[in-house]
Amino acid sequence: MSFVASLYRRFAHIVHELAKFGSIGALAFVITTGVGNLLHVGFGVGELTSTGVGTVIAATFSYLANRYWTFRHREQSGMGREYVTFFVLNGVGLLITWLIQGFTKFVLDQRGWIAYNASLIIGTAVATLFRYWAYKKWVFLPEDAPPVTAATGLPDASAAHAEGTAGDLTTPLEPSRPQPEGLAEFTRTH
Repeated sequence: MSFVASLYRRFAHIVHELAKFGSIGALAFVITTGVGNLLHVGFGVGELTSTGVGTVIAATFSYLANRYWTFRHREQSGMGREYVTFFVLNGVGLLITWLIQGFTKFVLDQRGWIAYNASLIIGTAVATLFRYWAYKKWVFLPEDAPPVTAATGLPDASAAHAEGTAGDLTTPLEPSRPQPEGLAEFTRTH
């Protein structure tokens, strides 16, 4: 029992984060499929357009819910940068879903509401795996990440310079500290 308890303690943070992300993802999926089916089945709009509109609406909800609930403990690097990056990554997720829908319709020649929903479910599942990884890497940054400039989304040069370059072998050591023999040659050649 102590092994299971220690394992849970070690990964409790990620378990809670995944549960929150999954809850928001489930609600976003309901929004995407609801809007998509309303447009496609109800109004005869094309599959890809219906999915696209549903995804944009769901992504707006998802960004706000993830920022202020799932990843609220992570560094906030500027809402503009986060929002743009979030939507670019959702665009990649949408392309993943569209590829699966296109494959279902044009390669497998499966059409109709059942094929539409099956391809939407599979596409969304694959895209969700990508989104979770990408959000943690590029949108909702860890607390120990270097600060970024809100306008560009790039690391803030003045903050990085102020913190120093500890651990960077490409930067020469401070002049007050002697360099170990061979280190100066190593840093020049690598």
